[in-house]
Amino acid sequence: MAFGTQDEPDEVMNEINMTPLVDVMLVLLIIFIITVPVMKHSVNVELPQASTQAQTSKPETILLSVDAQGAYYWNEARVRDEDLSAMLQAEASKNPQPDLHIRGDKAVRYERVAQAMAAAQLAGLHKIGFITEPKNP
Repeated sequence: MAFGTQDEPDEVMNEINMTPLVDVMLVLLIIFIITVPVMKHSVNVELPQASTQAQTSKPETILLSVDAQGAYYWNEARVRDEDLSAMLQAEASKNPQPDLHIRGDKAVRYERVAQAMAAAQLAGLHKIGFITEPKNP
């Protein structure tokens, strides 16, 4: 049973059907026509000119160590307990404030480290950190 007539031989159609290609192109054209004005719409604003400089001064770091006997060391120099609060107040008044890093020996009583933290807080230092060593596996 043949679908074609007897007069037409069975031939392969060698032409490209252009209708789907034209449909796709028209859809893309419509999408671009709609979206391009939306993307280009902006408010024209004349921005002021300003010159800025990168902040070059980094706050210094103070290393406050507490050894196993409870003695305080300010950047590796021994400090008496009476002088510690005055030194912390002097550093707190600087602009920018320095970072205070506290290193406490693991054998020292926690009370000595807590006293140093309280003195730093009373002096007005805001950036206080603790230094520890990583645990070896």
